Amino acid sequence: MRDFARSDNPAVQRQFDRLGRLSVPDGRLGLETIRALLDRLGNPHLRLPPVFHVAGTNGKGSTCAFLRAMLEAQGYRVHVTTSPHLVRYNERIRLAGTLIEDARLAELLGEILDKGEDLSPSFFEVTIAAAFTEFARVPADACVVEVGLGGRFDATNVLEPGVLAACGIAALGIDHERFLLMPETGAPAEPLARIAFEKAGIAKPGIPLVCVSYPGDARDEVVAAAARVGTPLAMRGAEWDTEVAGELRYRDERGELALPLPALPGAHQAQNAALAVAMLRHQDKLPVSPAAMAQGLAQARWPARLQRLADGPLVGAREVWLDGGHNPDAGRMLGQHFAGQQLHLIIGMLDAKDPEALTGPLASSIASVAVVPVPGHDWHRGTAFGPQAVSQPDVATALADLPEDGLPVLIAGSLYLAGEVLRLNAELPD
Repeated sequence: MRDFARSDNPAVQRQFDRLGRLSVPDGRLGLETIRALLDRLGNPHLRLPPVFHVAGTNGKGSTCAFLRAMLEAQGYRVHVTTSPHLVRYNERIRLAGTLIEDARLAELLGEILDKGEDLSPSFFEVTIAAAFTEFARVPADACVVEVGLGGRFDATNVLEPGVLAACGIAALGIDHERFLLMPETGAPAEPLARIAFEKAGIAKPGIPLVCVSYPGDARDEVVAAAARVGTPLAMRGAEWDTEVAGELRYRDERGELALPLPALPGAHQAQNAALAVAMLRHQDKLPVSPAAMAQGLAQARWPARLQRLADGPLVGAREVWLDGGHNPDAGRMLGQHFAGQQLHLIIGMLDAKDPEALTGPLASSIASVAVVPVPGHDWHRGTAFGPQAVSQPDVATALADLPEDGLPVLIAGSLYLAGEVLRLNAELPD
């Protein structure tokens, strides 16, 4: 899997060009390269403020957004690294609340590549090395770190107990099968259990591992991982629980909380919000009050996850929703959210993904399907989405050709496509 980045700043683009020339052996797994790179940089990952480390197939980015918002509502300065970026690479490195500036980004990437280009690190390894290097330099009170892919062999998994406040695992699903389901001796064969095995690889001795609930074998893998490394496990339905009844009701051994429903749209966001609350409640390095939790839930933002686009140069005044979901669990979420209403679907999906993942759950809601390219990537053509699908050269054309029938529009299928839509509609994540 390959990431891409571009910048209008010539100094930053020169570093992106260097990143683009790196060659990573196909299927390389392990933490040896990122550890070697960080060692040359003085091991900044050992000098971070308390870290909240979040894995999961779906919902980990939203969980990070809730964590950041609640910590900031408490008055803490928070570093954040998430992936992928939507419009600008700078989104991957947030320093005490502000995206890294171009001038500093160019210097930082140059420093990382000068120190470790001969190691042939991946795009993501360079990014994490840059983020951790800057996080160790710039004063802050907390870090929120999103796992990139999997967990066990993800570059972020160099984090050690001395800097961790809590680890979290959001919802599990089947995605990135080529990497996460690769046959391996000693790993579970059942797909969802194997996904759980990989995600639970972020567990560290003595650090709370907080997660939602999972079925059967997947649950067993998370329980086994916690026992194997000696970490206190806090699983929904056992150590904590939540329900929605006009508000978010949360409870654990410390008591009950009645919190507002999260501002992010979608019923699934209540679970992600509750996971963030549980992570804060099961750690003891940074106290966060219920009032700050409530404020954070109301203020959290996370672009391209069921985002209602503003009036802009691309969408005009039409009701247009944007979601980067691309796997079956994301499809089920979208199907539930739009159940009982009709919509026009504009979809662009990488050719490694299953077209039915979204169109299947949305089938009863779809009035029309327009298929568009995913810029810079190999993508499914219109024929992959059925005989009624119409191919369009881009999102702007697809929108312009829709009838003026008052139906909402959903643009979905890829975070890369979502980033292009945000750029064209002048809604840059900040």
